[in-house]
Amino acid sequence: MDKLRIQGGNQINGTIAISGAKNAALPLMACSILSQHPLHLSNIPDLADITSTIHLLENLGVTCTYANSSSSALPPLRSLCLNAGSLLSSTAPYELVRKMRASILVLGPLLARTGEAVISLPGGCAIGMRPVDLHIKGLEAMGATIYLDNGYIHASAPQGLQGADYTFPIVSVTGTENLLMAATLAKGRTRLLNAACEPEVSDVAHCLQAMGAHIEGIGTNTLTIQGVDALSGATHSIIPDRIETGTYAVAAAITKGRVILTHTQFDFLMSFFSHLKDIGVRVEEIPEGILIDATNATLRGTHITTTHYPGFPTDLQAQVMALLCVSEGTSVITETIFENRFMHVSELIRMGAHIIPQGSTCTIEGVSQLHGAEVMATDLRASVALVLGALCAEGTSTINRIYHLDRGYERLEEKLRACGAVIERIS
Repeated sequence: MDKLRIQGGNQINGTIAISGAKNAALPLMACSILSQHPLHLSNIPDLADITSTIHLLENLGVTCTYANSSSSALPPLRSLCLNAGSLLSSTAPYELVRKMRASILVLGPLLARTGEAVISLPGGCAIGMRPVDLHIKGLEAMGATIYLDNGYIHASAPQGLQGADYTFPIVSVTGTENLLMAATLAKGRTRLLNAACEPEVSDVAHCLQAMGAHIEGIGTNTLTIQGVDALSGATHSIIPDRIETGTYAVAAAITKGRVILTHTQFDFLMSFFSHLKDIGVRVEEIPEGILIDATNATLRGTHITTTHYPGFPTDLQAQVMALLCVSEGTSVITETIFENRFMHVSELIRMGAHIIPQGSTCTIEGVSQLHGAEVMATDLRASVALVLGALCAEGTSTINRIYHLDRGYERLEEKLRACGAVIERIS
């Protein structure tokens, strides 16, 4: 199993091009199931989760064809053509679903298109329960009959889905996306209340509109969908990855470096950038992209509570915790989204961090220096938090079980190495 070796103490300086958003690309790929016509997606990131989703879609009968742009822009604007003209199956088996929780996103489209779906309960990062009951209850409200058997979700709607009002008891990004996709082919009007407002959800909605869906309220917590008989093909460019954007911003900050982040969008991360400024980092939107400058910064502690968009993203909590470990004073991070998302704490402590976890809150006492150590990655964002800690640590760190990184960060070592990091992958 691959590992990373990082020699710490080098500033991250330069320009980093941000890839397409993984968390938008996965549901957008599932949208292809809804139409008999090709869906062309550009700005596709090169990630293990994308490959896993392609394998899943191909098993269902979707033809997936890559095309690379001739543009010299970085990242390369890779395109993927998805053609679900002839679906061969409505079953997503365990061996294709076990690696990735986002596989549940094929449930709604399959049920809407074919009237049936058999989906293995998904696997993925161990950061919390992330139950699928919100997806199931929403589809049941739309007339589906669903039961669980031997680890599989069996869903049927032989007469088609019916429009309905459904209120999410808690905000769910994938739940919103699943029901949104299903509702586009349901009979009548569907209203999704307390829906997720994340940019990735809006990106899915805009793509569905390009395919002929009738959707109102995009970007708000109430989505209204008027079902149509069929959707067409479309061409859609995936939004930039805001979590990758925030991660490389922290890489510059934690090493007292300076980077310009290109091919990204400033307004996707207003809360995050506000906190980064509070910590003492210069953040500025410039014509070339986003400037992150900590070369003369005095980093100081702050208090952060994760919440749903437009609040502070849970997917950046681990990265910012690494930064606060080397910031002056006391910081407090409260996690409100996932109940088990502090698994990186023990590994940061191995590097010399002073962190006291208590329930959903961590208190961090800043130290002047982290130290290289051998650590173990547990999930995607925890993995990259350890990379960030290693970048600023004194000495050499070895990060084990980095396969999670390949699920969510395109060319991580290449991008960091180009900006001064001493980092190598060891097979």
